[in-house]
Amino acid sequence: MGLEIKQQLRQTQQLVMTPQLQQAIKLLQYNHQEMVGALELELKENPLLEALSFDEPFSDQDPSNRSDNKSFEEANAEPDSSKTEIFDPKDVFDIEWENYLENYGGDYTPAQRDDSERPPLENMVTYSENLFRYLVGQLQLSHIEGHDRRVAFELIGNLNENGFLDVDLVDVAQSAGVEIEEVERILSLVQEFDPPGVAARNLQECLLIQAGALETPEPLAVRILEETFGLFENGKLESISRALKAPLDDVRAAIKVISTLEPNPGRSFHDDDTIYVVPDIFIIKVGDTYSVVLNDDGIPRLRVSSYYQKELHAKGSSSTTKDYIHEKMRGAMWLIKSIHQRRRTIYRVTESILKFQREFFDKGIDYLKPLILKDIADDIEMHESTISRVTTNKYVHTPRGTFELKYFFNSGIRHGADAIASESVKNQISRIVKSENPDKPASDKQIVDELARSQIHIARRTVAKYRELLGIPPSSKRRKKF
Repeated sequence: MGLEIKQQLRQTQQLVMTPQLQQAIKLLQYNHQEMVGALELELKENPLLEALSFDEPFSDQDPSNRSDNKSFEEANAEPDSSKTEIFDPKDVFDIEWENYLENYGGDYTPAQRDDSERPPLENMVTYSENLFRYLVGQLQLSHIEGHDRRVAFELIGNLNENGFLDVDLVDVAQSAGVEIEEVERILSLVQEFDPPGVAARNLQECLLIQAGALETPEPLAVRILEETFGLFENGKLESISRALKAPLDDVRAAIKVISTLEPNPGRSFHDDDTIYVVPDIFIIKVGDTYSVVLNDDGIPRLRVSSYYQKELHAKGSSSTTKDYIHEKMRGAMWLIKSIHQRRRTIYRVTESILKFQREFFDKGIDYLKPLILKDIADDIEMHESTISRVTTNKYVHTPRGTFELKYFFNSGIRHGADAIASESVKNQISRIVKSENPDKPASDKQIVDELARSQIHIARRTVAKYRELLGIPPSSKRRKKF
């Protein structure tokens, strides 16, 4: 069989991701804050785009405010000469400068404001101390000098946010060109700094440093940490009592002292600034009716600049200039159209979620229904991938609180003759754990039996999985030891 080269004509169909389509998909999955940043960037890159002021009326009759095909044709059409305003450059300089300088001259002083017009103090930016600066300040006031100070500075620079040493002493010794014994000596000096337990290499060393610095020494607590730390971690008080040959009551008292120590010395220096979630949608209840309102706060309203539309038909404009304006105008029109489409899609998806989860909004989390992306996609006749993009990383503010849109999608669990959402089951597990006896916490099997009394039938391994997702330790870790 001989090989030969042939030309064949085939007709195939494939989806081409144009830049405009990629942009529309990106805008669809942006949340509120990302959308504001993206539009501000577009305003800088596309000179044909301009933002309307919020007090400026928005007219659908103006083609620069619309995103349909007809608006693009109207924006590119030749202007009507009978309606074109004649611009006279002399008008710019026709200003009464004497009156202007008289009112706004150098001797103008602003009106005095009283304290009531100043911004509130909680809006002021404050300086926050962090662990590194706090320790460096102590190093500068200490008696550690010369080369020792440089080694101490390197040790401080390798502490993590919890105050533990995050580097091997051998590496520090090689970097500083000293013996490891010198590094250990300097580390012991740094460990005397405040907060107690800082610069420890592990939890055991951290607690030992703090136990040794107590005003009232507790020798048994030090012995527990030094000799039976593994038993202490597992809460085996009887084994500790036998290993140290100490009364069980004394062991309990010593462990109470240990429980007052700080396992994370750098905790007080954590950046605990609250990061607020900006909702993309609001669900507002008026009487018995719910309304969906999109959050447009901070999102600029865009239109095509009328100046460039006039420049497009100016006689003195070159073909290169006109081609550039045409290209940017197409991009601006497509962006405005994509923004409108994004608003409509988010609104329809939220409205559909509200329809399926109406009982949740009326009665609470116990009435959350199982819901999947396909249910919403079939309801509003869109693809599941579109629903996934809309509901990712977007939040809705409701009378029940602020939730991510993904929160309303749950798998179903048998609840009698009906089904219940997995989030409702997690909520019931959390309630069972909160109401349990601390001396005899409920095991996973007991939680299964308790749920079965409420007609919720799930396996023990499912309870264990949900418990781990909720951050609830097993019953052996929840039992009160002392």
